[in-house]
This record gives sequence, structure tokens and C-alpha cells, in this order.
Amino acid sequence: MNSFQFLDYLGVAVFAISGALVASRKEFDLIGFALLATLAGIGGGTTRDLLIGRPVFWVNEQGYLAVCLIVALAIYFYSPFIGSRYRLVLWADAIGLAAYGALGADIALKAGVDPLVAVVMGMMTATFGGIARDLIAGEPPVALRHEIHVTASLLSAAAFVAFTLAGVPPLIAFPIAALAGFGLRAGAILRGWSLPRYRPRPGRET
Repeated sequence: MNSFQFLDYLGVAVFAISGALVASRKEFDLIGFALLATLAGIGGGTTRDLLIGRPVFWVNEQGYLAVCLIVALAIYFYSPFIGSRYRLVLWADAIGLAAYGALGADIALKAGVDPLVAVVMGMMTATFGGIARDLIAGEPPVALRHEIHVTASLLSAAAFVAFTLAGVPPLIAFPIAALAGFGLRAGAILRGWSLPRYRPRPGRET
């Protein structure tokens, strides 16, 4: 297993944790835990692979599914001992967001797509699993909150693509890009950072 594959497994695990924690907050049964952990863990990567015509990453690597199911089982039994689960969902999501923005962009670049498309694929890899998790759970999607969220994954993906085009080795580009995305999302969680919202002009219909 190379370094990036290990990070890929780690990213799936972190997102699966966020899915299982949401299931615990909704008091789902074990099947519900497995469903949300799996959706959050592999949903974004699945969407990416289907769009770029790449074999779906977990079909021939069942270890990704195993990670999601192990995480679901662990959280199912240990969630009663975990306090402030919503905050943990936010931070687990932030870590996965930053890591998968860069990883998704790297996978897309290696598949031969254009750099701009690779940035979009990185964003989708990082966010679509969480969106599916929240919609299935009947929760307002974290990605649509006023705080910066999707933008953090875009930053991570764009930074990785920019470094790669500049000739920076991936093992150096990845941590810098991921830290940039995580720092932006962390600021949004802690400080409420957000982009300017649309405001209709006075007297105009909304």
C-alpha cells in the first residue's frame, strides 16, 4: 500500500465516522449506521469515478467497504460514550473535506482530465458523500450552511492542482493543500467565516 492509498483509506474512515455519528444522533439501527457510514465514506469518490469514466474505486478494493462497516459497528457501540456528537461530525467532516479535496484532484489528474475539471472533481469527492449522508438522514446539508464549506474543498483541490502544475512533488503538495483547506474550514467552524450572501436590492422582488 503506497502513501496515497493509505491516505485514501484514512479519508474514507474519517467520512464514515461522520456518517455513523449522524446516525447515532438520529438514533438509527445498525443498518442505518452502516448505510450512512458507507454513503459518507465512499459517496463522493463514487460520483467522481462515474463522471470521469474511471472504474469505481471500491468495486475491486473491498477494503473500503470493510472500513465503512467497521467504523459503523464501532460507533454504534461506543457512541453513547461520545459527547457533543454534532461538533465531532463537523470536525470529522472538516478533516475529510481537506484531505479528499486534494486526493480527489490527484486521482482526476492521473485519469487524464483537464486541471480545471480536476479541481471540480476534488470538490465533488470531498462534498458529495456528506451531502448524501445529510439528505438521507433528514438533516440540513452541512455543505449548504452559511459558513464556508465547499469553498474549503475547492481551495484544497485548487492548491494541489496548482502545485502539481508547478512541478511540486505530490508528497509535498498534498499536505500543504490539505492544511490550507482544513485551516479555512476550521476558521469557519470556530469563527463563523462565510462568503458574502446574496442580498436583493430594496424594492425588488426576491
